[in-house]
Amino acid sequence: MKKTLFVILIFQSITSYVNAQENKKEIELDQVELMSVPRIGLDKADNSISILTISNEEIKQSTATNVSELLQQVAGIDIRRRGAEGIQADLYIRGGSFDQTLLLIDGIKVEDPQTGHHTMNMTIPLKVIEKIEIIKGSASRIYGQNAFTGAVNIITKKEIKNDISIELSNGSFNQKRGGFTIQKELKSSEILFNYSRKESEGYRYNTDYKNDEFFIKSNFKIKNQKISTIGAFNERKFGANGFYASPAAIDQYEETQASLIGFSTTYINNGLILKPKLYWKRNQDMYIYLRHDPSVYRNLHISNKVGVEINASTSNLLGNIGLGLDLSKVFLESNNLGERKRTMLNMFVEQQVKLNNDKIDLTPGVAITYFSDVSTKLNYQNNLFNNLFFYPGIDLGYRLDNTLKLYTNIGFTYRIPTYTDLYYTSPTTLGNENLKLEKALTKEIGLKYLKDDFNFNFSLYQRNASDIIDYVRNNETEPWQASNIREINSSGFELNIGYKFYLGSFRMQTINIGYSNIDDELLETDFAFSRYTLNSLRNQITGTYTFEINDKIYSTVAYKNAERSNEEKYTVIDFRTSYKLDKFTLSVILNNILDTEYSETNLVPMPGFNSLIEINYSIN
Repeated sequence: MKKTLFVILIFQSITSYVNAQENKKEIELDQVELMSVPRIGLDKADNSISILTISNEEIKQSTATNVSELLQQVAGIDIRRRGAEGIQADLYIRGGSFDQTLLLIDGIKVEDPQTGHHTMNMTIPLKVIEKIEIIKGSASRIYGQNAFTGAVNIITKKEIKNDISIELSNGSFNQKRGGFTIQKELKSSEILFNYSRKESEGYRYNTDYKNDEFFIKSNFKIKNQKISTIGAFNERKFGANGFYASPAAIDQYEETQASLIGFSTTYINNGLILKPKLYWKRNQDMYIYLRHDPSVYRNLHISNKVGVEINASTSNLLGNIGLGLDLSKVFLESNNLGERKRTMLNMFVEQQVKLNNDKIDLTPGVAITYFSDVSTKLNYQNNLFNNLFFYPGIDLGYRLDNTLKLYTNIGFTYRIPTYTDLYYTSPTTLGNENLKLEKALTKEIGLKYLKDDFNFNFSLYQRNASDIIDYVRNNETEPWQASNIREINSSGFELNIGYKFYLGSFRMQTINIGYSNIDDELLETDFAFSRYTLNSLRNQITGTYTFEINDKIYSTVAYKNAERSNEEKYTVIDFRTSYKLDKFTLSVILNNILDTEYSETNLVPMPGFNSLIEINYSIN
């Protein structure tokens, strides 16, 4: 049924596109957009990797109220939530694990050395996001460690205008939300400040939450050099019914804090572009097994990462060259994992070459990473050469015409174990100090079609991974044990279609359709149960349709259909409609309108049908 629906949606979108060409009205088009990946600045049509952008307009019109919900609307991305409002969400790309994906904010890496479970703790409010760039496939040559299967770069507002907006919401499960955003242009600087508070009694026992988020961004000049600084802090307190351990552990509780401070600038001189960054990222996690009795079992982890990064690019006789360096220091204090520290150095270089009147682009490159406490040798023997990790790769593209391009890429990657993988101990979970590195070779071939109001992207990929780390056991009474369980050969394909058009007397209509298929070939193992690796989204269909009736009313429908490797299937549909009257905007958001019963991870049931009413007042 779902494949039939998928074919029908594609047919309708292509048919509408062909028909629209005959009676086409003027459509407002995006300007050429440079991607924000480091080193060489490339426009959308000039790169030869799988990269997708969620625009500011798409964010505004989305049914999502947070980054986790927004990313779920992208085929090839699997966000596994444990509750409403993106509480304790894990980020997966193309079937990889949450430890194999990297999150960035304005190009600053915000991974956590303790565990990838904390990756999504550092997300920021949608109100302050300009766009989100998603790289699918190995991005280790671009970003190094943690970009094993891909990366998500959240880019904050570029333009700050004089504006004050206040937002209030109320909805199911006694959801209450409030916040405000202040933007101010000063004589020689700009400032943006956002605060929001979200709380709920929960949709079932012990799933209540209270979230506080602060964000500030300022642009200013020092001797005519523009400097940007960002600061973000969020605190989450929530009941964690069945989130970890087993579904029977209904009284768990957790509090997390995540913060980031970053400074950046861009220096241009005679074709040389320098982009230095300075940043500090902190994460704190307190977990209690019995909420009413913390003395039974309690964990407290505090991690800090301080770093400096500089990326450079310039043109040369061959084309464009990019290189750079990222030096950081990590500190961890934990009552379970002990005190840990690590120095990391990431160096990279790549050269793009244009051939055959710019129809062919070839970009080889390599990243080299140093970890002070991790070696390529078992038992982590400290030796300078053994502590170096190489991530080579190459991209190749052939432009058939101005709108159509074939591309392929190949790259090697590694992932070092997290501190949780190595040292964690609890009645239900055990780390393993003898873990080896995860390794993979990723290959991809694809086709891109980009033409103003219509875009099409199809890609085939294969990832041959070995020594994959997972938590396994042979029977349900044993604790989960971290192990390098096996080789996993993952292959799949993705299709994304986006189309802007007019329908009758309506204003702009936008449709986005995505399909992802993953096939995991696993070598035999002696373990009967696996916690994470074996539950990929085998088939995934995503679709969003936004229609503007006039300049005051717009509505969006979001469709998600999932089939996991364990054969669990579910369909979720969300809806949003907004009405703008002068300085007020009234929105109604309906989530899971089919009232589907499903879980995304650890057998935690997700909320059924729920609604939210939102009022926004803006003063320009």
